[in-house]
Amino acid sequence: MVARADGDGMLTLDLENVMLELDDGTIKHVGASDAAAAVSLYDATDVEVRPFGDSRVKLAVADGEGNEVELALTPAQAESIAADIESLEGNIADE
Repeated sequence: MVARADGDGMLTLDLENVMLELDDGTIKHVGASDAAAAVSLYDATDVEVRPFGDSRVKLAVADGEGNEVELALTPAQAESIAADIESLEGNIADE
């Protein structure tokens, strides 16, 4: 399944305790093991859902500026998200 919408995109990335090494075009994490990151993608223009591996679902969300976030979900997680979205349908205005 693929969904598309018009709009400008914005990606935010919040890194905590992350140290990266860039060597001859290769990026390697060289910091402590307690690193954490949070990613937010706003104004999505493309959403795609497809099988991933033997037992997962991949949700890929992209904006018009080439930013993309992918999630690999178990079927139960995907079903939970679908149910949450369905429950919100009457509360969200169409743009």
